[in-house]
Amino acid sequence: MGEVLALVEARLRSALGEPDARAAVTFLGADRIEVLRFIGGGVVRYATLGMSAHPMTDPGDAFADPVKGPRAELVLSVRAGSADTGEVLRPLAVLASSPQVEGVVVAPGNSMDLGGPLWPGAPFTSVLVAESGGLVGDLGLGGSMDPVRFLPLLPMTPNEAAWKRVHGAEKLRERWLKYGTDLRDPLRRSVPLT
Repeated sequence: MGEVLALVEARLRSALGEPDARAAVTFLGADRIEVLRFIGGGVVRYATLGMSAHPMTDPGDAFADPVKGPRAELVLSVRAGSADTGEVLRPLAVLASSPQVEGVVVAPGNSMDLGGPLWPGAPFTSVLVAESGGLVGDLGLGGSMDPVRFLPLLPMTPNEAAWKRVHGAEKLRERWLKYGTDLRDPLRRSVPLT
């Protein structure tokens, strides 16, 4: 576990630079999850560290393979300066611990609901999990282990989350693109949905 997380942290540092802050959260029945903060180019990025220590397994599987299975970390990017996003650390740790605590397999296209604002005053209560391979490339671990994927999180307003449940992730992404939505804007309003 420690070797995987050391490699993951090295990959994050090589892609995003040196973290300027980090916090750790431990939930009952789960391993510790850290959240690292990176600032640069007018953007604040938060990346989890710890979710990839074990492969995610489908709760319907009778046996959890300790080696094979998808591994991931979460990355959230927001524009710096217009909102105090510092308290997003705990919600991100909650999302990152969901594979261990709830048996969830986090994959692109999934919605993850927080049940409250992403940070105090945020217009977002859930996130859409996007495809990996952009900002931080996948990390191969060798052997029979799946690579670690760094999955971007796209904040959604409650209206966008409800619309996505009906129409799907691809349709929501098309809507964001059509209206030129700045998904890094921590104060943005919901995209037009009619």
